[in-house]
Amino acid sequence: MKLFFKLLSISLLLPFYSACTNGQGVTLVNDEVKQKVDVMMNGKLFTSYIYPSDFEKQSLYPICTAKGTLITRGFPRDPRPFEQVDHPHHVGAWLNFGDVNGLDFWNNSYNIPADKKSLYGTIHHRKIASMANGPHSATLAVEAEWVDINEKVLLKEETKYEFIDEGDMRKIKRTTKLTALVDTVTFSDNKEGMIAIRMDRAFEEPSDRPQVFTDTQGNATTVRSVNNEGKNGVYRNSEGNEKESGENGVWGKPAKWVSLSAELSGENVTVAIVDHKNNPGYPAYSHARGYGLFAYNNLGAQAYNPNAPKRVTTLLRGKSLTFNHLIIVKTNGFLTDAQMNLEFDAFNK
Repeated sequence: MKLFFKLLSISLLLPFYSACTNGQGVTLVNDEVKQKVDVMMNGKLFTSYIYPSDFEKQSLYPICTAKGTLITRGFPRDPRPFEQVDHPHHVGAWLNFGDVNGLDFWNNSYNIPADKKSLYGTIHHRKIASMANGPHSATLAVEAEWVDINEKVLLKEETKYEFIDEGDMRKIKRTTKLTALVDTVTFSDNKEGMIAIRMDRAFEEPSDRPQVFTDTQGNATTVRSVNNEGKNGVYRNSEGNEKESGENGVWGKPAKWVSLSAELSGENVTVAIVDHKNNPGYPAYSHARGYGLFAYNNLGAQAYNPNAPKRVTTLLRGKSLTFNHLIIVKTNGFLTDAQMNLEFDAFNK
């Protein structure tokens, strides 16, 4: 009798097991040779957690809609025609910061001259802590270290990703805990941060003039308008601000969520980043640029608004900061303000 119930319980579990392993459900596939973990939803790639040893940070790259359409820029890893080739440190979706104990983790890339590398920090992937598949979501836990040029570790990073399939809407919940491993770690008020996505050119705002952007180390990048064909991105935030800049722009303004919508390959797509009330610096400031950078910064304030109090965050050895963010990728229709507010409320329960 015991054997009968044991066999019965196994048979009841088999359909669930098959759904998570045979091209259905949300499945994580670790490829140690290519240094990545693919996130598959119903047999199709949603994104990959990439951790190449020659890369200055880890990233989710590429990111696709439920229909398989790329929303992230290809350059510098897989360039596509007519793409901007600025800011080579903008790859996929990532989290870092521009001033940690005076080191710039944000702008570090292969493009930095060797004699300047000591001014920059690197985030090294250390291990995959756990992976779990499921019918509607999967979780990936990883560990990394924020180091200087001499490999001295400033911060231990523990990040958990939850990848959620809701049909036309896909979500990434990212929880990142940063723990100080030296006596003092200081995050100075800086605009270069924190959670960010570099978008496909369809999400860029049309522009007729080149722009020059300078990072905290004085490196200038000229962003030239190749052509405006296909560019139709529209930013919007929880305060009703729209477009990138200006009095009614989203850049440099705090908001509980920011969205970016565009028509891409026949799809009406909204990509959004949602803040959490428990995050340091809530609500975060938008570091959202019309040329395709979509970023949200919990540790900068005066860097955006000279009238805001200067924000300096200090961690003593063993102390931690935890950040929770939600990334939404919605196809088959743009998200409205009402829908975004519901997403914010659900995420902040």
